[in-house]
Amino acid sequence: MKIAYFDCFSGISGDMVLGAFLNLGLDIKSLKKQLKKLPVAGYTITARHEKRHFITGTSVRIKSTKKSPERTFKDIKKLINISELSKRVKEISIAIFKTLAVAEAKVHGCKLEDVHFHEIGAIDSIVDIVGTSIGLEELAIEGVFASPLPAGSGWIKTSHGVMPVPAPATMELLKGMPVISTPVQNELTTPTGAAILKTLSRGFGTLPDMVIEATGYGVGRIDFRELPNLLRVVIGKSDKPAQQLIILETNIDDMNPQIYDYLIDNLLKNGALDAFLTPILMKKGRPAILLKVLCSNKYKKKLTDIVFKETTTLGIRSYKVDRDCLERKEDVVSIHKGKIRVKISEKDGRPINIQPEYEDCRRIAKNIDMPLKEVMEKAKEAYRLKKKQQ
Repeated sequence: MKIAYFDCFSGISGDMVLGAFLNLGLDIKSLKKQLKKLPVAGYTITARHEKRHFITGTSVRIKSTKKSPERTFKDIKKLINISELSKRVKEISIAIFKTLAVAEAKVHGCKLEDVHFHEIGAIDSIVDIVGTSIGLEELAIEGVFASPLPAGSGWIKTSHGVMPVPAPATMELLKGMPVISTPVQNELTTPTGAAILKTLSRGFGTLPDMVIEATGYGVGRIDFRELPNLLRVVIGKSDKPAQQLIILETNIDDMNPQIYDYLIDNLLKNGALDAFLTPILMKKGRPAILLKVLCSNKYKKKLTDIVFKETTTLGIRSYKVDRDCLERKEDVVSIHKGKIRVKISEKDGRPINIQPEYEDCRRIAKNIDMPLKEVMEKAKEAYRLKKKQQ
């Protein structure tokens, strides 16, 4: 599994992430081409090599050529959804913006959809976040881990006036993430940088077990005297379980079964990797349901709160589990002039499972009046043939 470790010894911002990705090999022409799929204009992107304390990295500058309109979370979601960006890039970008919106809504006391982004809604932040999502896809990064974050100190000017560092939205975002102090009196972790890691990171700590393949440095705008203002991103392969997960479970014997469908859907939308029900027998032969929820540690509290709120349970058990995963990727094949997405699970570079996308196969089966199972088999054969010809 290909993973990236964000070593934030001098903090993190959106442009530092883009700089580190370009330093790792992300092609700037490809990045610009992908960003053109977003219905946003009026900006330029430049990248160049710069040094901080004799370490060379890539500096990215995004310059607006016209005034950006003030956008709500709803506006930004629409911009991303109507674009021609890939499904994964859209999902990651919207997830990061949602993380930001939740923090802003909490700070300003408003509804999620009504959050107005100011600095964050500006064109450079949109490009930073969507560009980060594009970089993850282009560099084939499947998992993200990070070091503790230096929040910084001092004061910063914002559209709401002078604010202490960390700014209120950043402080809200940093909840649940480890932070460290530094001698620098400046903003080190920006709201965009914090949101990126809060959304993407599977864990915080020291460098995870991995075979290192490449290291990239993203350059920060200010050249600090105390330390090099750089974000270091390390990419490598990990043969160990991608993450330690948590199982939440509880026995329920006194709840209306109609609620379970709503409950499972709610859990999956709020960070659960899986949620399922198993019929069990309790004492005195009473039938009951065992609810199990699989999640990462950062969603444990949120999902526990949902289970307490939505069910009749009085207690929830939790314990850690390790999960071994096959490497996963997607491809597209063509049969009968129709395109079918194919999900491939691999081990050591060899396909173990080939699973055509059901909805694509269903559509083609209806169009050409062919049994669905035959369409699915033809899609698998088309992928095997494509693989042989490569």
